[in-house]
Amino acid sequence: MTDSAEVYTDDETAPQEEQSYDLAKVGRKWKGELERYARYAEKYKTRCEKIEKLYLQQSSQDTSDRNYAMLWANTSVLQPAVYARVPQPAVERRFKDPDPVARVGSEMVERILTYQMERGDLDSLMKQCRDDYLLFARGVAWIRYEADIESVDMGVEVSETIEEEQSEATLPEERITGERICVDYVHWSDFAHSPARVWNDVTWVARRVPMTDDEIKKRFGGEAFTKLSAEVIGAPKGKTTAERAQSAGKTGIWEIWCKSENYTVWLADGSAQALEVSEPPLKLEGFWPCPRPAYGTTSTGSLIPVPDYVYYQGQVEEIDALTKRIAKLTDQLRLMGFYPAGDGDVSSAIEQALAPTNDEIMVPIPSWAAFADKGGAGAIVWLPIDQVQKVIVACVEARKQMIEDVYQITGISDIVRGDSEASETATAQRIKSQWGSIRIRDRQAEIARFGRDIIRMAGEVVCDLFQPETMMVMSGVKLMTSQQKQQVQLQQQQYQMIAQRAQQMGVQPPPPPPPAPPKEMMDDPAIDDVVQMLRNDNIRGFRIDIETDSTIEPDEDAEKKNRMEFASVIGQFIAQAGPVAQEMPMLVPVLGEVLLFVARGFRTGRQLENSLEEAIGMVSQAATAPKPPPQPSPDEQIKLQTTQVKANAEQQKAKLSVVQAGLEHRQAMQKLASQQLVDNQAHQQDMERMATQHQQAMQQAKQQGSDQ
Repeated sequence: MTDSAEVYTDDETAPQEEQSYDLAKVGRKWKGELERYARYAEKYKTRCEKIEKLYLQQSSQDTSDRNYAMLWANTSVLQPAVYARVPQPAVERRFKDPDPVARVGSEMVERILTYQMERGDLDSLMKQCRDDYLLFARGVAWIRYEADIESVDMGVEVSETIEEEQSEATLPEERITGERICVDYVHWSDFAHSPARVWNDVTWVARRVPMTDDEIKKRFGGEAFTKLSAEVIGAPKGKTTAERAQSAGKTGIWEIWCKSENYTVWLADGSAQALEVSEPPLKLEGFWPCPRPAYGTTSTGSLIPVPDYVYYQGQVEEIDALTKRIAKLTDQLRLMGFYPAGDGDVSSAIEQALAPTNDEIMVPIPSWAAFADKGGAGAIVWLPIDQVQKVIVACVEARKQMIEDVYQITGISDIVRGDSEASETATAQRIKSQWGSIRIRDRQAEIARFGRDIIRMAGEVVCDLFQPETMMVMSGVKLMTSQQKQQVQLQQQQYQMIAQRAQQMGVQPPPPPPPAPPKEMMDDPAIDDVVQMLRNDNIRGFRIDIETDSTIEPDEDAEKKNRMEFASVIGQFIAQAGPVAQEMPMLVPVLGEVLLFVARGFRTGRQLENSLEEAIGMVSQAATAPKPPPQPSPDEQIKLQTTQVKANAEQQKAKLSVVQAGLEHRQAMQKLASQQLVDNQAHQQDMERMATQHQQAMQQAKQQGSDQ
């Protein structure tokens, strides 16, 4: 399913804003606008048709109508000079600050764009637009978003009210299974826009899409298909047989984007009723689904370009005329002689000698006397072709001068064409190459700008519409959601608490939870934060920047020179900054910023920027960390060790003294305790003896009292 626009069939209900449009009224309006543009660009269309026919050499190749392929030759020279390689996305942090969310987001978007552009064959599209740019002074591309959607039956019972009746229905869920960005090539004759002086004043753009009957039914429904007349549907269109064959069975459907009305209109070519009116399916910053076309020569009063061929058309026509004249004169360069007829053997011998199939060296003449009387060799009069040769040489020289005039007009220098003289010095050739290609630089810059705009618009679609799961799969960057991070942290905290309680209670702790993700994934930002940043147009524009590398074939010698210069400059800076960093560690962050500033000035240094940032961060952290105390010299280490040994010996001696004193004290205490025990036993015996004596005295006194 293609999400380039929403489709509402007969059994579906369109939004209220789409129901308010009168398709017949809208169709009449835009049919008139397209006809107005056709009148506005009628001269441009005529020129382009003539140029296309001339470029493809569709004219007769007879000698009388032979042409010099000047247009094809010039275009072939400019094609690799203007565009030679596919642009590669370069998504970076705009201000190069340590922003992890922007860093991860830019890396993901760059990888996705690289994959999408390779999958969509951007190189072929750029070459088609380049050829239109060189031949017709306008190259156009169109951006689309496609998604594969499938319905998943969740088995959820819901109740709906339909015409005041209750019914049970199963609610299906739609799931996106695939997403992609499509960049379409638009032929010069299939593009239209509102007449304007500059691109910013354009209020609507349109492209024509050839569609078959089945495609029209599938896209707009059967009812819309039946409303189109038989003259519109499937009628062969085009002036030539090839054009009619390409359009056979197809109908041109105009896709119109109106910025002033903020809607899109689908209208069949030649029809007065719109097929569909809907909101724009893409919410792009510049509204248009196409970048500003790659324009050639335009004036400040109109966007209708002027092809380059127009400026040297007169010279090419003169070159063609000279080419035809040379061809005709060349046909006259034939050996042709005249001799008298009816002379019997003499005429037969001359015919035999001049016959094209005669390979004999000697030709016998029976009547030699008669042949000699007629002048011998003078009997044959040859056609004077030397005059024809002189005219051909003059025509060739005149054509050569006209070709040089064309090269002067187009700005194709001899260095660009690979033509140089052996006597020229290298400096002279370098100067000619520098100034000879100065006009080509504008064309190179225009194609590079065109490719950059395509990549930027594709990046907008990725940031706004791609699902987080798709982003991670295409980029290969695995990130966790905020909820997953919180769950991992909560599980670890709960397990630590349970393990501590189990240790306090002396029981076996429970088994640990599943292993946590790597520390790098926990440190990386969550996919929620990255997507939130990419979805926000304002924040995304401030924090990341989408560019492309050059579309021009690089000069290997210049590339090597730039790399060597970069390595030399960085090496010299590090050698000079090293001693300063050792003496003044607080300047390390400043030196790191200076190093990055120097590296960013080199195009070749962009690949090492992230590595330099990480290295500078580690060096700055190590430089600002507290330093350990200085290590003593070997002699001082020996003295310290000797002092330490002595101190340890004294300490051990003191410990022994304390232990000995403790032993002596313990022995004295034990002796005192033994003496006290002896004294206590003697005292106990005395007390027992005294008690016994007292008891005996009491018994004696009691006995004496009883006797009395």
